[in-house]
Parts: sequence; C-alpha cells; structure tokens
Amino acid sequence: MNNFGGSAYTKDGAYPPPHRSSSLPVHQNQKVTKGVKAEGESGRKGIHPLKFLRICFRSSCTLSKFVNLLWPFVPAAFALKYATHKHPSPNQETWVFILSYIAMLPCANLLGFAGQEVGRKLPHALGVLMETTFGSVVEIILFMILVSRGETFIPVIKAAILGSILANLLLCLGLCFFAGGLRREEQDFHEAVSEVGSNLMLVAGMALILPAVFSTALTGGARPIDVPKTVLRISRASAIILLVAYLVYVWYQMRTHKGIYEHVLHGDEQKDNDRVRDFYKAKLTMSEAILALVISITFVTFMAVFLVDGIENIVHHHHIKDAFVGLILIPVVEKAAEHITAVDEAWDDQMNFALSHVLGSSIQTALFNTPLVMIVAWGLKVDLDLNFEIFDAVVLILAILVVGNFLRDGKSNYLEGVLCVLVYVIIAICAFYYPDPPKPEAAASH
Repeated sequence: MNNFGGSAYTKDGAYPPPHRSSSLPVHQNQKVTKGVKAEGESGRKGIHPLKFLRICFRSSCTLSKFVNLLWPFVPAAFALKYATHKHPSPNQETWVFILSYIAMLPCANLLGFAGQEVGRKLPHALGVLMETTFGSVVEIILFMILVSRGETFIPVIKAAILGSILANLLLCLGLCFFAGGLRREEQDFHEAVSEVGSNLMLVAGMALILPAVFSTALTGGARPIDVPKTVLRISRASAIILLVAYLVYVWYQMRTHKGIYEHVLHGDEQKDNDRVRDFYKAKLTMSEAILALVISITFVTFMAVFLVDGIENIVHHHHIKDAFVGLILIPVVEKAAEHITAVDEAWDDQMNFALSHVLGSSIQTALFNTPLVMIVAWGLKVDLDLNFEIFDAVVLILAILVVGNFLRDGKSNYLEGVLCVLVYVIIAICAFYYPDPPKPEAAASH
C-alpha cells in the first residue's frame, strides 16, 4: 500500500515501480515528523552522511543534477584565490572571477534544493514563499557585499536590482513558456497567480522608477532644490513604503487569500506526471535540509566575495561595462537555482508553481531585497538611491508590460517563450554597449 491509500502501481502499469526500490521511504504511512506534509516526509530522522550526499547530488531534476557536476570549480576558486591573494595579476584576478562565477552555480543550486526540501514539508503557499525566500539569499548576500564596499559599486547595485527582475520576467519566464510548450500545445494558469503577480509588479516597477523620473525632470533646470539629496530622501521613503507593501502582500497570500493559493497549487501538484515517483523518491530530513542550507550559504558567501573582488578588474582591464555586469552577469548567476526549479515545474505542466516562483521572486526583489539593501546602505552612510539610469528604468517598465500582456489570457505557448528570451537577448546586447555613468570626481572636474 502506498501513501495515497491504494496500491503502489495498478494492473495496467499506470504507476510503474521506481527504478531503485532502496530509495523508497520507510515510514509506511505513519508520520515520523509532526507537522510535515506527506509529500515532504523522508521517513528518517537526524543526519545520515551518505544518504545526505546522495540525495543532494541527485537534486530535484536532471538539469539540476548536471549543475552539481560543477562542484570541482569551488575548490579550484578557493585554491587560486588564496594562492594569489597577495599580489594577483590582472589575468589571475580574471581567472578567479571566472572560476567563482561558475562555482556559484552549484552552490546556489544546493541552496535552492535545500529550500525546496524545506518547502515541500510545509503547506503549499508557505512552502512556495519559503522556497522563494531561500532562493533570494544569493541575491541578498551579493547586494550586502557590494554595498559594504562603499560608493564604488553603487552603479552595479542599481543595475543588478533591475537586472534581477528582468532575468525573472523575461529569461526565466520565457524559458518556462518554451519548456512547457515543447510538450503540449498550450498551458493554462490561474488568474489568482498571474493577475495578482503581474499587477503587483507593475505597481512595484512604478515605485522603483519614480525617483529616477523625478531626478530627470528637475536636473538641469533652474530650481531652488538640491536634486541629489532630495532624490535620496524620496528613495529612502519609497524603500520603507515598499517594505510595507511586501508585508501586505505576504498577509494577502498567507492569511486572507490563503485558501485560493492552496487550492490552485494543490491542483497543480495533481497534474505532475512524476508525482508518484517523486512521492517515493528519497528526501532530506529537516536536519539534513538545514545542514544543506548552512553549507550552501557558506559557500555562496565566499563565492560572492570572490566575484565582487573581481568586478573592478573585469570593468577596468576587460572594458566590461557596469551596466552589463549588473544588468546581466550578476542576475543570471544569482537566479540560476530558481530558474532551474521554475523551468522543471513548467516542463511537468505545473505552470502555477512556475509562475509563483518567477513572479514571487521578482516581487521579493522589488519589495523586499531592494528596500533591505537601501536601509543597510542608509545605516552604513552610503548614498544609495533609486535614481536608475533612464535606459534601465524604461526597459523595466516595458518588460513588465510585455509580460503582463502575455499573462492576460491565462495561457502560454512556446512562441511567447521564445519572444521573451529574444527580448532579453536584445537588452543584453544594449547593456553590453551602454556606457558607464561619469564618476563623481570626473563630473565635478567638468
């Protein structure tokens, strides 16, 4: 008997036996951990090193498993970084940056997988929120390291904020539409997920770019106002308001409208063709999941430090623009784990789960991560504001409008996915050629 109350597989072979019977949970319909969903029950307690390593390497899907083959880059990045830390040459710094960039992928992948293991032990709506939050840890760590370095990396932080949202809305969502569209003509998703998410993103996008619009409207005019200081005050006030908006959104999703999300996501879970096999697949215990989170966050922090240390060398010696580093390079690597999870869900026809991850991650960046880094900068006396480059701001609003239009009919196909990815490629090309803003001292000299 299985945990659905029936036979593990039917006579017509609808539920084929798993390839490895040794991976079956051994809890036999009886809960081992109080309060844990059956879908997340491991059937074990404590930490079992070999099983822990085997489950983490297997990860959540085939693509995620292939990413784990990149773990040798982690010790390679450590070795080169500390072998050359005293007097590194530009070429050595470049190699440290490249190795750290690649090594960030398996570290972020482990973090995403551990968050997913924790999430599947919780109610659906809370589980998705927890997965999204853990997926944003990489971004938060990178933002904190960048802002701790002072005014130097402010252009990169600003570009990375908007680049993170663009990577989710265009690249990740496009890949989800494309992956799901390869196996079926169209995919449906619920308006409770798509409309609330897209509308909230439009409002958040407007709030993010209003300080830039304010600055552009007043710069160069004979106005009795200190524009930079005023924009900084507006930005900080906006950050506090965005945090309030995030709390209201969480309350809406977790309390007043929790039933709608639970129903929608539960229905999506039933559509998963691999649900029975996933149910029997070996899972981490809560202790192992927490251990995986600690290990992954530790490695992510080191890789993030190595990356930030190498940005200045990349910009100065290889003439890579700040806009390209912040808008494209950083968001792609920091969001890799979330993208893999969302694309895998779309492949399995779980579009509501995929949209919840894509839009939820974008909302978290706009309403939580951005205000958080601004408040930290405020405390560190770093003048970080929301005065984005007009190019970045316009691209963000256009991307939100394009995605909102695609989500309006509640259906998706591979054509819409291809179009989203192509738009992202065009933005990447523009960012590659977009000139860096003048440095404060250079601007003063003119």
